Amino acid sequence: MEGCILLVLGIGLLHTASAVTHSLKYFYTASSEVPNFPEFVVVGMVDDVQMVHYDSNSQRAVPKQDWMNKRTDTQYWERETGNFLGSQQTFKIDINTLKQRFNQSGGVHTWMRMYGCEWDEDTRVTEGFDQFGYDGEDFVAFDLKTKTWIAPTPQAVITKHKWDRNMGFNENMNNYLTQTCIDWLKKYLDYGKSTLMRTVPPLVSLLQKTPSSPVTCHATGFYPSGVMVFWQKDGQEQHEDMENGETLHNIDGTFQKSVHLTVTPDKWKNNKYQCVVQVTGIKEDFIKVLTESEIQTNWGKTNRGANDPNTTGSALIIGVVVALLAVVAVVVGVVIWKKKSKKGFLPTSTSDTDSDNSGKGVQKT
Repeated sequence: MEGCILLVLGIGLLHTASAVTHSLKYFYTASSEVPNFPEFVVVGMVDDVQMVHYDSNSQRAVPKQDWMNKRTDTQYWERETGNFLGSQQTFKIDINTLKQRFNQSGGVHTWMRMYGCEWDEDTRVTEGFDQFGYDGEDFVAFDLKTKTWIAPTPQAVITKHKWDRNMGFNENMNNYLTQTCIDWLKKYLDYGKSTLMRTVPPLVSLLQKTPSSPVTCHATGFYPSGVMVFWQKDGQEQHEDMENGETLHNIDGTFQKSVHLTVTPDKWKNNKYQCVVQVTGIKEDFIKVLTESEIQTNWGKTNRGANDPNTTGSALIIGVVVALLAVVAVVVGVVIWKKKSKKGFLPTSTSDTDSDNSGKGVQKT
């Protein structure tokens, strides 16, 4: 079950990190018969930074960032707690309904919801999404264009027809995803701007386990998460013999990413290979030229410090562990996102998750 739970150019082209895209995402997870794991968990994230947490054990919504605690009041958290408690009750009913629908009696099962919005700071383009998954597979998703639900499995058709008939709810859902959610995203960005809007340059290291292993370009400690890491050979970007790693969280809230290059010593000694790192919001490129003195190895190297392989390896392990813990907390690694675009922004004066006003509450399956 842990596996299930743990289940994003050449010369002449301008090669830069992607534009700053901000996001507000909520993840609801109901589970059954999972040892040492709450039956219901809610995680709220702004730009992939957790700012709200709720679980069925504590039955309290709590801030996970100082700036959320400072900029919100007691009423805000009481509303959040009430809304999450209502969702917890609905999700508990849902998971029993779905087990019957899939002809399942007992065992470990998960019922998940992922919803939220994104806003491109440069183009002002917005996107909204709302998707449910059962046991790690897509179950039903909201289509912003038609304001109806998409059912990818036969067992979801009943839910689709039921939810499609609730046109008022779907209209409110559309308004939330395209307007209210964007409004709250901008509010939260303002609340945490000293943290969320900062830029931190990367520490770049070249690592190699053995003389015959791929050379890894490891960039760590950067913020925000938007990054391009790529190898160049004699000024041209390499597309072959490359393996891109995922962008992972570090324990201090920054990010890391690795790109592996398979190349023989003869090739990199007779050609100019270099790793280029570009971070969103930072104009400077960070470059490491592949030379014998730059490679940090697990054999014969005694240089210690920021680029020490043991230090960097530890940071990598920590980042992986933190990333896995985050996935466990929200149980979303097994859900495929389906996002549709829609512009819009309107002010709101209530809690982000206040279903009476936001229009993004939950329905029974």
